[in-house]
Amino acid sequence: QVHLVQSGGGLVQPGGSLRLSCVVSGAFFSEYTMGWYRQVPGRLRDKVASITGSGDTNVDDAWKGRFTVSRDNAKDTVYLQMNSLKPEDTGDYLCLATRPGEAYWGQGTQVTVSS
Repeated sequence: QVHLVQSGGGLVQPGGSLRLSCVVSGAFFSEYTMGWYRQVPGRLRDKVASITGSGDTNVDDAWKGRFTVSRDNAKDTVYLQMNSLKPEDTGDYLCLATRPGEAYWGQGTQVTVSS
């Protein structure tokens, strides 16, 4: 069974940085495209970034230049480096592992950007 366990969220001041991690178990990690999503109450889930098994990345325009997605296939881990954080980045961040016919979500981690 595939499990995704996230860590790294918290409270940070505007302009600060955080790094989120998502460790995948029970799967051939390199076969999965990994994504990061942001959930805000009352809004649809936003796609933040994604990275394929071979390392091709995509970051949504709203976060491009500030957020970076990366993965370490040897550690079965995907990261989201979040820099120059803004209050509007606040939300619950979830990781997603996908390959054709399969999708698995992490438990989410709260990021709050506030002074």
